Amino acid sequence: MDAKRALAEYKQKVDPVLDAFFDRVITENSKVDENMVDAIKYARKITMSGGKRARAAFIYYGYLAAGGKERKKIIEASASIELIHSYLLMHDDIIDQDELRHGVKTTHVHYAQIAKRYFKNKDAAHFGNSMAIIIGDMINSLGNRILFESKFAPELIIRVLHRMQDIVSFTIIGETEDVMIENRGRATEKEIMRMYENKTAKYTIEGPLHLGAILAGADNKFLQSLSAYSIPAGIAFQIQDDILGVFGSVGKTGKPVGSDVRQGKQTILVAKALEKANKKQKEILKRCLGNSKLTKKDLEEFRQVIIETGSLKYAQDLAEKLIFEAKEKIQKVSITNEAKDFLLGIADYMLNREV
Repeated sequence: MDAKRALAEYKQKVDPVLDAFFDRVITENSKVDENMVDAIKYARKITMSGGKRARAAFIYYGYLAAGGKERKKIIEASASIELIHSYLLMHDDIIDQDELRHGVKTTHVHYAQIAKRYFKNKDAAHFGNSMAIIIGDMINSLGNRILFESKFAPELIIRVLHRMQDIVSFTIIGETEDVMIENRGRATEKEIMRMYENKTAKYTIEGPLHLGAILAGADNKFLQSLSAYSIPAGIAFQIQDDILGVFGSVGKTGKPVGSDVRQGKQTILVAKALEKANKKQKEILKRCLGNSKLTKKDLEEFRQVIIETGSLKYAQDLAEKLIFEAKEKIQKVSITNEAKDFLLGIADYMLNREV
């Protein structure tokens, strides 16, 4: 299966659901508070400006994998994860001090600019961060609401909401690990891999697949079989994300070029480069990591060290090995052909993607 095409087709199915839900919530809140209406409209702008809807698609194919038949209902329910995703990204953008998301100003930056215009004697950055935290919390509640209102049996809704909270909890654990590692300024490969599992694999692939399978009535044994695929695939996805964070472009990723380097992110690329670098190369890495004034020349020197130390190839080879492992695992699971074709295709796409 052409996974990129499948994602694009699924996006066309779930985006109208998201749009209609935003319309309803905006109408409801227009009777309560105009500021919240503006906030939800901005959250909608960011949410609808980009994103592949991969997590929603994983819910859908997890449902099909477990034998689910009611496609309209699962498409509607899958929109929930996209709002949870927006909530987490709003908070993550504050932590990472990112200014763009899907090519749009991040929520905290947008509101900081409003503060500069209208609240001249106040701390604009603090106002922006405060609003982004509040709006993120609101969007989180709306994501859960979609599941509450879904048309599945009550016992399945309870199970899936419980699993959703687990997913968010593991993501927060991974984010905590990421922040601690970044500020410590060093990490072992083992620590980084554990962080990738919690922050990305459990959230991006395992969790959504489980949510869909649960709504189809899957038992824990079936969920475990999906996990055997999800964890290596999710870690490979994050490794590719790290590569794009250094070698990608703002036109494709929608984020500032080299933002991971400016923030001093400790990734597999960085850990391996520091391990293999000579004295001069280490000086370049340390000068660039966490440098808020990173120039294009600095970034090029950083990239060159990543290549010369073999770090880039090491990361690429590791991601390839993990994808091979994930595909082997899912081949052995008894699921529908449609779901299996998607999971095999998306594994290859994650390895070779450019955005």
